[in-house]
Amino acid sequence: MSGDGRESEGGEEEVRGARRIPGPRGAADDLDLESVPLPPLPPPGSAAPAGSVPEQSLPEQSVPEPPEAPEPLMTSVPDLPHRVLKALLGAWALSACSAEETAAVEEHLTSCAPCADEALRLRDAVGLLHTDGSLDLDPTLRSRVMDGCLGRRPARIPVPEWAAPYDAETARLDALLRDIGDSEWHAPVRLQWFEEEREVSRRTTVAGVIGHLMAVDGLLSAALGLDDPLGGGEAPLDPTERTERYWSSTHRPPTRAVREPWRAQSHELIRTASFAGRNVAEASVSYGAFALPLQDALLDRAFECWVHGGDIADAVDYPYEAPSAAHLHRMIDLAARLLPAAVAGRRRSGLAGPAKDLVTAGAPGRSVHLEIEGHGGGDWYIALDSPAAVGSPERAVAQVALDGVEFCRLAAGHISPVEAAAGQEGDREAIRDVLFAAASLSRL
Repeated sequence: MSGDGRESEGGEEEVRGARRIPGPRGAADDLDLESVPLPPLPPPGSAAPAGSVPEQSLPEQSVPEPPEAPEPLMTSVPDLPHRVLKALLGAWALSACSAEETAAVEEHLTSCAPCADEALRLRDAVGLLHTDGSLDLDPTLRSRVMDGCLGRRPARIPVPEWAAPYDAETARLDALLRDIGDSEWHAPVRLQWFEEEREVSRRTTVAGVIGHLMAVDGLLSAALGLDDPLGGGEAPLDPTERTERYWSSTHRPPTRAVREPWRAQSHELIRTASFAGRNVAEASVSYGAFALPLQDALLDRAFECWVHGGDIADAVDYPYEAPSAAHLHRMIDLAARLLPAAVAGRRRSGLAGPAKDLVTAGAPGRSVHLEIEGHGGGDWYIALDSPAAVGSPERAVAQVALDGVEFCRLAAGHISPVEAAAGQEGDREAIRDVLFAAASLSRL
């Protein structure tokens, strides 16, 4: 090479006959394909003529070697025994197996019919798992399971129909209590009720609510000859006084340890009522200022168990549904039967309007048509002038309509009579007396 960078003439002669390395090819879209002459095609059935395709081979030393093929992730399916493959079916259904295990299981399923059937069942079961679903139990689940069991083998001593709401509501509340953690037993709960013309509230904890339920349930235990959690003897009969006595007698705030004695007490009440027969339904249970037959007292306790279960659920952010329609209807019926006496009691205290048309006991009297809509609904006629009178559609002077759950919230003191979403028609004073009497049924 000369000093100016050009090859000498002798060098040109030496390389003139050598093969030339072709330059880089342009991209396909950079070429004018119409201007490129195509090589002649050979006649059909014959090989291409020599030289029809220009030789463009690279020197041997510059030909790049092909890259090595990547090794396969799994060279072979592992040979696992049948018992191991069967044990992996659950993990396979949940897509929790490794690639090797998945391949081994799926190859095994093609030749083992029992395992293939089990795998299908497990995959169907996985489809039923909903991690974002409600933790609350279906209110009808317990009754459906019991109906299925009793359909196969009837109970020797069945639970009386009038005790079924209490049985169901204590079971639902117990399911909620089993789901909450230790710290949530100390979550604050605000209990509400209605006294005369004003709302009253009291703060306690989840454990304190269960202690309250157990203390008042002790009235039924005493009526059936069972142990009273307050010790009996000098124990008061008024539900509020019993609750205060129980709360003050505990040296420490109640904890989750209160659940077991409360649940044992509810089981004992149901068992004793079931074995006692029909006559026990009319046994009197004294609440101090009033008394109820046992069948109504258990319904009252079922209502309070549901209401306070909702209070607890609100405190711990837990879903809690209303009772079944049949049980809710019974609870509403009990409240409707208590309303005439409640109206008369408020009248004696000067809180309700005067009686306008007194009639003899058992005769139809002025009434308010209470129409409960929706869940557990129905129609009731509330006697206004005397608790001994009979409500009658012919003597109805007003009509008030409420949703079933709304009416129960009113009777529990959780909403005021003024706030109750009620459709009203007729005598306004009569409607006001009935709504305020319903709120007065509430207590601690």
